[in-house]
Amino acid sequence: MVGVCIKYFHENYGGMLQAYATISLLEEKGIEYELIRYQKERTPVEIIKSIPRLFNGVLINDKYETYIKKKGLTKHPDFAKNNSIRENAFKEFNEKHFTKLAPISVGYKELCKNANRYSAVITGSDQLWSPAGLPTNYYNLMFVPENILKISIASSFGVKEIPWYQKKRTKNFLNRIEYISMRENRGSEIVKELTGRIVPTILDPVFFLSKEEWLKRIPNKREIQEPYIFAYFLGTSKEHRLAVMKLSQLTSLKIVTIRHMDQYVEEDENFGNIAPYDVAPDRFLNLLRNAEYVCTDSFHGTAFSIINEKQFIVFNRYDENSSFSKNSRIDSLCTNFDLEKRRYKKGFNIKNFIKNNIDYVSVNKKYLEQKKITDDYLNKVLNEIRCRS
Repeated sequence: MVGVCIKYFHENYGGMLQAYATISLLEEKGIEYELIRYQKERTPVEIIKSIPRLFNGVLINDKYETYIKKKGLTKHPDFAKNNSIRENAFKEFNEKHFTKLAPISVGYKELCKNANRYSAVITGSDQLWSPAGLPTNYYNLMFVPENILKISIASSFGVKEIPWYQKKRTKNFLNRIEYISMRENRGSEIVKELTGRIVPTILDPVFFLSKEEWLKRIPNKREIQEPYIFAYFLGTSKEHRLAVMKLSQLTSLKIVTIRHMDQYVEEDENFGNIAPYDVAPDRFLNLLRNAEYVCTDSFHGTAFSIINEKQFIVFNRYDENSSFSKNSRIDSLCTNFDLEKRRYKKGFNIKNFIKNNIDYVSVNKKYLEQKKITDDYLNKVLNEIRCRS
């Protein structure tokens, strides 16, 4: 039995779909698994241990965004109502697809004890190795005993630099994990800088499934018959929304969007011609699949655009000079697929975007090169799992 330590429950389209792709891979390869569940105990000792986290810049920003969303839910009743509709859609998808669940481990001691159920534990993808989460010792597999195989699949730090005061602890948990692969080029560089280990940069789990394999698992359903632009923004930039509106004017296409994703965004109120809330991850994927153009600041929005060979623009959600920027994942994705020209930057000409289509013959060649590296790594670790089972 393999334990899988991933964030399958987060109400984020890319996060939930990459978790779905991860378990789909295990099922396809005949690996018996269950999703590890952990509930922290709020004891005085645990509270004291968590205090240093409060000074972490990435965590502070994450908590601030959570605060802003809660404030928006309180201030705008319509947003609260619509957000509840979206949460229910996520819940239905989650309960349908994530059924192989371990008993809940309540408290860290029980989590460590229950890890002995497994011959191996897998973690990976999303930004599970973010500096904000280091003190929990969960996604970094510090709770897993030394004698149990530890594997990371397309892990991500989510940042370009590890804070100086966390480098020693990050090195320690990396050295305990027998097999490491990273999702971003910068992530692999960080592992080498801290440990001296050369580890592969592999594709995000959503790329484990081909376009045709995704269609088998989530059949295409076109609900909007006329051509449209699909805009999916997690950030709040007014400039980005104005750019999409300019594209709409130039193409005479309506805008389909998902409003107020991570928080209430005032600019979203009048943005988009069609803006449904009852959107589960499968419906999200179909809205993207059937669009003429995709505009997004999301890593997985970009990834699914590539998989489905869409014409797209990718925007930076974070300012490059921000201490909590998570743009490195977009950097790697665009660099590795030679798609830097699809990034929206100052002086970006929307007219040129319309004229110059992505050469997906070239992109698919890049994909096949990276897929081989990815498959070689996956085959190696899955064979190791079988040997230990």
